[in-house]
Order: sequence, then structure tokens, then C-alpha cells
Amino acid sequence: MARILALDYGKVRTGIAVTDELQLIASGLTTVETKDLIPFLENYFKKEQVERIVVGLPKQMDNTPSESEALIQEFLKKMSAKFPSYPVERQDERFTSKMAVQSMLDSGMKKKKRQDKALVDEISATLILQAYLNRF
Repeated sequence: MARILALDYGKVRTGIAVTDELQLIASGLTTVETKDLIPFLENYFKKEQVERIVVGLPKQMDNTPSESEALIQEFLKKMSAKFPSYPVERQDERFTSKMAVQSMLDSGMKKKKRQDKALVDEISATLILQAYLNRF
């Protein structure tokens, strides 16, 4: 089997998580600057088998799309043009940033480490991916 890759897309940084080959466990991979995301994915896809990509779907509390959805749609167009063979699925990402910070607190992580926004993005991508896996 191939991995599933998840993105917590952001204007500045994008958190990335992947599953193991059996698609059982979601793990944080890294955070990259969004401007470098396409080249990063291109390189990653050369090294690893990926079955699909899950991209966070940001929504407001009333279920309407958040402001960042327009940026994500723009990115998805570029990504589908560059990587047409990878199916893309969306996963609701409400509360993932708050849950990421809470998980950092629960694990006893020091304050300085918890303020690392890149780490929060990576954990958020992991939560998005785990929520996606839990749907099945």
C-alpha cells in the first residue's frame, strides 16, 4: 500500500503529515514554507509512494468556508495541474490548531516549544489526517 499525505495549508507555512504504508497511523512529517510546497511535494513523491492527498477544509462555526479557503482553492488548482494522478480529498479542520496546542500542553511541552507555529501546523496536519483515517 501507499501512504496518504495530509496538508494543513496556510498562507505562510503548511504543515504536512503522512501515514505509514498500511495507512493505520498518522504522523507529523514537517512544516514547509508555502511558497516551497510544490517543489517539496515533487521531491517527496519521487521518494515515497503516495496514494492520495488530504487537504484541510477550513470552515466557520456556521459551516461556511473561512477566508483561507480561497487561497486553498488557488493552490488546489496548481496542485492538480502539477500532480494530476493524485486524488485530493478534503477534511474538516475546525479546531485542529486549538487541539494541537492542547496536545502540546497535555504532553508537558515547554512554553517556548509550544510557541513554535511550525510545530503547531505539523501537529494540525496530523490531526487532520487522523480525523480522515477515522472516517473509515
